Amino acid sequence: MNENGREWSVSMNSDREALELAPELQTTRWFNTDQTLTLERLRGRVVVLVAFQMLCPGCVARTIPLAQRLDQTFDRDELAVIGLHTVFEHHEVMTPQALEVFLSEYRVTFPVGCDTPDPNGGTTPVSMSTYGMQGTPTLVMIDSLGNRRAQHFEMHDELVLGAEIGLLLAERRRFMHADD
Repeated sequence: MNENGREWSVSMNSDREALELAPELQTTRWFNTDQTLTLERLRGRVVVLVAFQMLCPGCVARTIPLAQRLDQTFDRDELAVIGLHTVFEHHEVMTPQALEVFLSEYRVTFPVGCDTPDPNGGTTPVSMSTYGMQGTPTLVMIDSLGNRRAQHFEMHDELVLGAEIGLLLAERRRFMHADD
């Protein structure tokens, strides 16, 4: 959400200074990767961050399969799809061990991090709170320079999403070849 309480949306504004760096994710564990992922480490790639809960019907039916297709379709050197399991309800059953089984059963191959629980004992995890997420699924798009360019709560239209990704990838290529 921006300061007006509205969703972030892709902006192709050439004023790079007006953009906001995406906050670093706060995670306790990662699956489907040998290393702890950071947005800093992913700089240079467009990032599609998919926040979900394994007991969220919309996440399981539509968002996770969409993220899986994105991960399989695009070059991982250009687009990084990462999941964020952000548990804000049913904490007792949505453990990292249960998530590991879930990811295996649903054949999820993209990296997934476990959002850090609220250190004060609240129900909203740290990254979910930092990003101002309203719930799951939430999709966040981060450009190749690390700026948060879009954030969508609930299912986002796939055609629009594809166009947004295409614009961010084209922008990435322009920046990479700006010195040529």
